Amino acid sequence: MSILYTIFAIVCLVVAFFLVLPFFMVLVSRLTGEKIKDIKKGEAAYKEYDYGCIITAYKNAEIAKPLIQSLLRQKHQKHHIYLVADECDITGWDLEDERLVVLNPQPSLRLKAKSIIHAIENFVRDHEYIVVFDADNLARPDFLTEINKYVLNGCRTVQGQRTAKNLDTVYACADATGEFYKNYTDRYVPYLLGSSSVISGSGMAVESELYKAYLASPEIEQGKTQWKKMLQEDKILQNNLLFKKEKITYAWNAVVYDEKVVSGEQVETQRSRWLFSYFQNLKNSSGLLLRGILGFNWNQFLFGLVTIAPPMFIQLFIGVILMIASAFIDIRLAGVMFTALAIFSLNIFWVLYLSKAPKQIWNSIWGLPLFVLNQAKGLLKMGNPDKNFKHSEHTRKVSIDEVMESEK
Repeated sequence: MSILYTIFAIVCLVVAFFLVLPFFMVLVSRLTGEKIKDIKKGEAAYKEYDYGCIITAYKNAEIAKPLIQSLLRQKHQKHHIYLVADECDITGWDLEDERLVVLNPQPSLRLKAKSIIHAIENFVRDHEYIVVFDADNLARPDFLTEINKYVLNGCRTVQGQRTAKNLDTVYACADATGEFYKNYTDRYVPYLLGSSSVISGSGMAVESELYKAYLASPEIEQGKTQWKKMLQEDKILQNNLLFKKEKITYAWNAVVYDEKVVSGEQVETQRSRWLFSYFQNLKNSSGLLLRGILGFNWNQFLFGLVTIAPPMFIQLFIGVILMIASAFIDIRLAGVMFTALAIFSLNIFWVLYLSKAPKQIWNSIWGLPLFVLNQAKGLLKMGNPDKNFKHSEHTRKVSIDEVMESEK
């Protein structure tokens, strides 16, 4: 019984640690600040870097038009846009510009990494940085200008802030709530603490040779034949960078808008894929954590710790179960779990406040339990990736002006 109690107590303390970790990271980060120099045009150190902007579209090229238009309006002019319209009907395509190349690969590629490789193979010139977007994204007019500030400071990988372009349903608001939280605790805070931001999957700029090395990695090569069982490309990229001891910078003001889910079914479909990828990636997260400890590398250690932490709803579920069980075993442990759960919950509201979340988010907090329920259902669909993992359909075709106007 003593051994079982010890094991139970250790499990409680480990879960409590991960519940309170985000709060203490946020707290410490409030004492730090960015160390990026704002190098102005006209200064000797200033340079306008050249960016190759790749947009990957699957079965729906039309949804990418607002993104293309937002990129054509960038204040930073030195860039070129490549739309990879995979399995898309582009016979009526009417958007043309000398800064845009539209590619319609034959045969179809059906993999984001393959679409990106196809775009690079068709570059009109060698770009210094590669920026990746999803077709449903929108970029603020100063997106590349903000990215360039960090590149001027020697940053080789810069993740922009991805945020919601639609808050029109309770599910969209709940999805956006999670992203506000993750943007702050998993991206902005680790960066402020001297580690790396977790990659969002789009809106990131990577030095070209570094990105091409990632595309040539064994993980990408193997993924070409794994289809839906492939580890998500963003996780392969961040692992590839961190194992090389590269740092991923987070550019808070480089804003990219992203379409959020609008139904419970979309939550289940999307989250089942994400959860599957989380469990797939545990060996990489634990590997980085171990390397960070043995090599005294803070960047790898903290990044490994952040990415090994279970998804929020799993932490909450396990925490509640352990708190209830502790009430019958050791009231002191029950107190520890209750305190950890309270800190975790209050930290969510603090982070939303620090992130200046819009009123739609606050008004839809009541819908979070519905979102969590659908996430739990998504967890049950991980067993058959080829059957259950489906491409997310995007329908919110709005302009950058409309989205920015709605923020006022």
